[in-house]
Amino acid sequence: MSFTRKKKTVVSVLIHVFFIVFLFLYNLPTISMVGTALKGKQEAMSSTALIPLRPNFSAFSAVLRTNFIGNVLNSIIVSVTVCVFCIFLACLAGYAISRFRGKVFSAYSVLMLLLQMFPMMLMLIPLFLIYKALNLYNSPWSVIISYTCTNLPFSIWMLKGFFDSISFEIEEAAMIDGCSQMQTLRRIILPISMPGIATVGIFTFLNSWNEYTLASIFLRDQNIQTLTVGLQKFVMQNSNSWGEMMSAATIATIPTLIFLLFAQKYLISGLTAGSVKG
Repeated sequence: MSFTRKKKTVVSVLIHVFFIVFLFLYNLPTISMVGTALKGKQEAMSSTALIPLRPNFSAFSAVLRTNFIGNVLNSIIVSVTVCVFCIFLACLAGYAISRFRGKVFSAYSVLMLLLQMFPMMLMLIPLFLIYKALNLYNSPWSVIISYTCTNLPFSIWMLKGFFDSISFEIEEAAMIDGCSQMQTLRRIILPISMPGIATVGIFTFLNSWNEYTLASIFLRDQNIQTLTVGLQKFVMQNSNSWGEMMSAATIATIPTLIFLLFAQKYLISGLTAGSVKG
């Protein structure tokens, strides 16, 4: 083996070791969380081991017997519903802004930028009064509508970039073959834009899953509260039980981890595919 080849091998090994150590340190809080969740109640308070030699699932059993799992299911229902609404509305609005020109569409684009800069905290009182008048307060629809509205501007701009990158000649060819504007959108444009649609779905799901402020204000009934509110209450009620708190945090992480494992390839391609026009 030549000296140059040996040097490249050593450099490659050092780089891999560096990234392994970096990833371990970066994920150390998560590893510690899972390790604490797998300890018994007494061991969680006394042991300093990162991962227990004999896993104990009593903390998970205690969490599963509470209403916390109901909060997780509520978050899944709310997040998925918001995803569907955002994708449907963003596809229509993004396509309209991308393909049509005029003062109305230009003003709509500017309005979306202004909405993104508007602090959500300033809308809490008006939203509260509106939902109270419409009998939507303490209803899942209050957070579904709020999450959809807050995520729509980003979703529309994201999909507009994808639609801009698709050549208009493809649509013209479809229309010559007899497709209407909506048929072209449904059969041609949307399948090509699937990476962008998946990216919008991922960001919308994660934003809805992690949101706390609106859910804590608009959802007062324990049976309809989402994960973030339920987790905060669970921590307050079990502040002396580290094993159960870490078990609840681990359970809260599992759905998003599974979601990202299946969607990560769309996330990477979706962030770059709409960046170049042509």
